[in-house]
Amino acid sequence: MDARVERTRRSLQHALFALTQEHPFDEVTVGDIVERAGVNRSSFYQHFADKETLLAFAIEAAADEAGVQLAELDPLSTDPPPAITNYLTHIDSNAAVYASALGPRGSALVAYRLRARLNLIVRNGILVHGPQPFDGLSLDVASASITGATFGIIEAWLAMDPRPPAETAVAWIWQSFGTPSGRWGETDAVI
Repeated sequence: MDARVERTRRSLQHALFALTQEHPFDEVTVGDIVERAGVNRSSFYQHFADKETLLAFAIEAAADEAGVQLAELDPLSTDPPPAITNYLTHIDSNAAVYASALGPRGSALVAYRLRARLNLIVRNGILVHGPQPFDGLSLDVASASITGATFGIIEAWLAMDPRPPAETAVAWIWQSFGTPSGRWGETDAVI
Protein backbone atom coordinates (compact mmCIF):
# COMPACT_ATOMS: atom_id res chain seq x y z
CA MET A 1 0.00 0.00 0.00
CA ASP A 2 1.14 3.51 -0.80
CA ALA A 3 2.71 5.20 2.26
CA ARG A 4 0.50 8.29 1.82
CA VAL A 5 -2.64 6.15 1.79
CA GLU A 6 -1.49 4.35 4.92
CA ARG A 7 -0.71 7.67 6.66
CA THR A 8 -4.11 9.10 5.77
CA ARG A 9 -5.93 6.00 6.99
CA ARG A 10 -3.92 5.94 10.23
CA SER A 11 -4.59 9.65 10.80
CA LEU A 12 -8.32 9.10 10.35
CA GLN A 13 -8.29 6.09 12.69
CA HIS A 14 -6.40 7.96 15.39
CA ALA A 15 -8.69 10.98 15.00
CA LEU A 16 -11.77 8.79 15.37
CA PHE A 17 -10.47 7.07 18.51
CA ALA A 18 -9.40 10.43 20.02
CA LEU A 19 -12.77 12.02 19.31
CA THR A 20 -14.68 9.10 20.80
CA GLN A 21 -12.77 9.63 24.03
CA GLU A 22 -14.39 13.07 24.16
CA HIS A 23 -17.85 12.44 22.65
CA PRO A 24 -20.16 9.46 22.01
CA PHE A 25 -19.61 7.91 18.57
CA ASP A 26 -23.09 8.98 17.44
CA GLU A 27 -22.17 12.64 18.04
CA VAL A 28 -18.89 12.53 16.09
CA THR A 29 -19.24 13.76 12.52
CA VAL A 30 -17.11 13.17 9.44
CA GLY A 31 -16.29 16.89 9.62
CA ASP A 32 -14.95 16.43 13.16
CA ILE A 33 -12.86 13.45 12.06
CA VAL A 34 -11.26 15.15 9.05
CA GLU A 35 -10.55 18.30 11.04
CA ARG A 36 -8.82 16.31 13.80
CA ALA A 37 -6.92 14.18 11.25
CA GLY A 38 -5.81 17.19 9.25
CA VAL A 39 -7.15 15.87 5.95
CA ASN A 40 -9.90 17.12 3.67
CA ARG A 41 -13.36 15.61 3.36
CA SER A 42 -12.71 14.28 -0.16
CA SER A 43 -9.70 12.33 1.17
CA PHE A 44 -11.97 10.77 3.78
CA TYR A 45 -14.45 9.63 1.13
CA GLN A 46 -11.68 8.28 -1.09
CA HIS A 47 -10.97 5.77 1.67
CA PHE A 48 -14.25 5.24 3.55
CA ALA A 49 -17.94 5.39 2.69
CA ASP A 50 -18.91 6.73 6.12
CA LYS A 51 -17.73 6.94 9.73
CA GLU A 52 -19.09 3.45 10.50
CA THR A 53 -16.88 1.97 7.78
CA LEU A 54 -13.91 3.89 9.20
CA LEU A 55 -14.72 2.50 12.65
CA ALA A 56 -14.92 -1.07 11.30
CA PHE A 57 -11.57 -0.58 9.54
CA ALA A 58 -9.95 0.91 12.66
CA ILE A 59 -11.19 -1.93 14.86
CA GLU A 60 -10.01 -4.50 12.31
CA ALA A 61 -6.58 -2.86 12.17
CA ALA A 62 -6.24 -3.11 15.96
CA ALA A 63 -7.29 -6.78 15.85
CA ASP A 64 -4.83 -7.43 13.01
CA GLU A 65 -2.01 -5.90 15.02
CA ALA A 66 -2.79 -8.27 17.89
CA GLY A 67 -3.16 -11.18 15.46
CA VAL A 68 0.28 -10.64 13.99
CA GLN A 69 1.71 -10.83 17.50
CA LEU A 70 -0.29 -14.00 18.22
CA ALA A 71 1.77 -15.80 15.59
CA GLU A 72 4.52 -15.85 18.22
CA LEU A 73 2.21 -17.47 20.78
CA ASP A 74 3.66 -20.28 22.91
CA PRO A 75 0.81 -22.81 23.02
CA LEU A 76 2.34 -24.55 26.05
CA SER A 77 2.51 -21.42 28.18
CA THR A 78 0.11 -21.07 31.08
CA ASP A 79 0.39 -17.28 30.78
CA PRO A 80 -1.59 -15.40 28.15
CA PRO A 81 0.52 -13.83 25.41
CA PRO A 82 1.23 -10.11 25.65
CA ALA A 83 -0.67 -9.62 22.37
CA ILE A 84 -4.00 -10.44 24.04
CA THR A 85 -3.19 -8.11 26.93
CA ASN A 86 -2.14 -5.34 24.52
CA TYR A 87 -5.31 -5.77 22.47
CA LEU A 88 -7.64 -5.69 25.47
CA THR A 89 -5.75 -2.72 26.90
CA HIS A 90 -6.42 -0.97 23.58
CA ILE A 91 -10.11 -1.89 23.83
CA ASP A 92 -10.20 -0.68 27.45
CA SER A 93 -8.61 2.65 26.44
CA ASN A 94 -11.29 3.03 23.79
CA ALA A 95 -14.10 1.37 25.74
CA ALA A 96 -16.70 3.99 24.90
CA VAL A 97 -16.44 3.43 21.15
CA TYR A 98 -16.17 -0.37 21.44
CA ALA A 99 -19.14 -0.55 23.85
CA SER A 100 -21.15 1.68 21.53
CA ALA A 101 -20.21 -0.31 18.43
CA LEU A 102 -20.67 -3.77 19.97
CA GLY A 103 -23.50 -3.04 22.38
CA PRO A 104 -27.20 -3.80 21.91
CA ARG A 105 -27.72 -0.72 19.72
CA GLY A 106 -24.32 -1.03 18.09
CA SER A 107 -23.18 -1.48 14.55
CA ALA A 108 -23.96 -4.81 12.90
CA LEU A 109 -21.25 -4.04 10.34
CA VAL A 110 -18.57 -3.43 12.98
CA ALA A 111 -19.59 -6.49 15.02
CA TYR A 112 -19.63 -8.72 11.94
CA ARG A 113 -16.27 -7.52 10.67
CA LEU A 114 -14.61 -7.77 14.09
CA ARG A 115 -15.94 -11.31 14.60
CA ALA A 116 -14.72 -12.28 11.09
CA ARG A 117 -11.29 -10.79 11.76
CA LEU A 118 -10.98 -12.54 15.13
CA ASN A 119 -12.02 -15.81 13.49
CA LEU A 120 -9.29 -15.42 10.88
CA ILE A 121 -6.69 -14.75 13.60
CA VAL A 122 -7.86 -17.81 15.57
CA ARG A 123 -7.87 -20.06 12.46
CA ASN A 124 -4.33 -18.99 11.62
CA GLY A 125 -3.27 -19.63 15.22
CA ILE A 126 -4.69 -23.14 15.13
CA LEU A 127 -3.01 -23.84 11.78
CA VAL A 128 0.35 -22.51 12.98
CA HIS A 129 0.34 -24.20 16.38
CA GLY A 130 -1.46 -27.41 15.55
CA PRO A 131 -4.93 -28.71 16.22
CA GLN A 132 -4.01 -31.12 19.05
CA PRO A 133 -6.39 -29.69 21.66
CA PHE A 134 -9.15 -29.73 19.06
CA ASP A 135 -8.89 -33.35 17.89
CA GLY A 136 -12.24 -34.46 16.55
CA LEU A 137 -13.36 -30.93 15.66
CA SER A 138 -13.15 -29.38 12.25
CA LEU A 139 -11.06 -26.25 11.89
CA ASP A 140 -14.27 -24.27 11.27
CA VAL A 141 -15.89 -25.50 14.49
CA ALA A 142 -12.76 -25.06 16.63
CA SER A 143 -12.11 -21.53 15.37
CA ALA A 144 -15.80 -20.55 15.64
CA SER A 145 -15.88 -21.81 19.22
CA ILE A 146 -12.85 -19.82 20.33
CA THR A 147 -13.95 -16.75 18.36
CA GLY A 148 -17.43 -16.88 19.84
CA ALA A 149 -16.11 -17.21 23.37
CA THR A 150 -13.60 -14.39 22.88
CA PHE A 151 -16.15 -12.08 21.29
CA GLY A 152 -18.72 -12.89 23.98
CA ILE A 153 -16.23 -12.22 26.77
CA ILE A 154 -15.28 -8.88 25.23
CA GLU A 155 -18.95 -7.88 24.90
CA ALA A 156 -19.79 -8.93 28.47
CA TRP A 157 -16.69 -7.23 29.87
CA LEU A 158 -17.47 -3.96 28.07
CA ALA A 159 -21.03 -4.01 29.47
CA MET A 160 -19.89 -4.38 33.10
CA ASP A 161 -20.17 -1.44 35.45
CA PRO A 162 -17.69 -1.10 36.94
CA ARG A 163 -15.62 -2.80 34.26
CA PRO A 164 -12.83 -4.99 35.65
CA PRO A 165 -9.29 -4.27 34.45
CA ALA A 166 -8.20 -5.55 31.05
CA GLU A 167 -6.03 -8.20 32.72
CA THR A 168 -9.16 -9.81 34.18
CA ALA A 169 -10.79 -10.10 30.76
CA VAL A 170 -7.50 -11.45 29.37
CA ALA A 171 -7.53 -14.19 32.01
CA TRP A 172 -11.13 -15.07 31.10
CA ILE A 173 -10.25 -15.29 27.41
CA TRP A 174 -7.12 -17.31 28.04
CA GLN A 175 -9.04 -19.72 30.27
CA SER A 176 -11.69 -20.15 27.57
CA PHE A 177 -9.05 -21.33 25.10
CA GLY A 178 -9.02 -24.79 26.62
CA THR A 179 -8.36 -26.22 30.03
CA PRO A 180 -8.75 -24.18 33.23
CA SER A 181 -5.04 -23.41 33.02
CA GLY A 182 -5.59 -22.08 29.52
CA ARG A 183 -3.01 -24.43 28.01
CA TRP A 184 -3.66 -25.13 24.35
CA GLY A 185 -1.31 -28.10 24.43
CA GLU A 186 -3.27 -30.17 26.94
CA THR A 187 -4.96 -33.28 25.61
CA ASP A 188 -8.04 -32.81 27.78
CA ALA A 189 -8.94 -29.42 26.36
CA VAL A 190 -12.62 -28.60 26.41
CA ILE A 191 -14.28 -26.29 23.94
